Amino acid sequence: QVQLVESGGGLVQAGGSLRLSCSPSGRTFSSYAMGWFRQAPGKEREFVVGISRSGGNTYYVDSVKGRFTISRDNAKNMVYLQMNSLKPEDTAVYYCAAALGRFSTTIYTVPQNYDYWGQGTQVTVSS
Repeated sequence: QVQLVESGGGLVQAGGSLRLSCSPSGRTFSSYAMGWFRQAPGKEREFVVGISRSGGNTYYVDSVKGRFTISRDNAKNMVYLQMNSLKPEDTAVYYCAAALGRFSTTIYTVPQNYDYWGQGTQVTVSS
């Protein structure tokens, strides 16, 4: 069982930055590919970015490319999402998710591929 705890959300003006953190429990963190999803009010949960078990591969949804950066520190059991140049349309609850990865290079973009989810952290970007 893996428990994920997100932190770092908040209220920021458009153009500002936030860094989200996700701290998975357990000693097998490196066995999991990680991802960040978000869900805005009235909308479905959408994939934002994923990172492979090794951290060598990443994949971003087009709307955040060049603005968001995902990273992981397997030694510290931490995943980060640095969000720059934030826009009002980035407003959502952001969820960290973990997928037991068979291969070290795989990235998962579909929610059904993820085994564990955090409780979510609210990000609000004002215009």
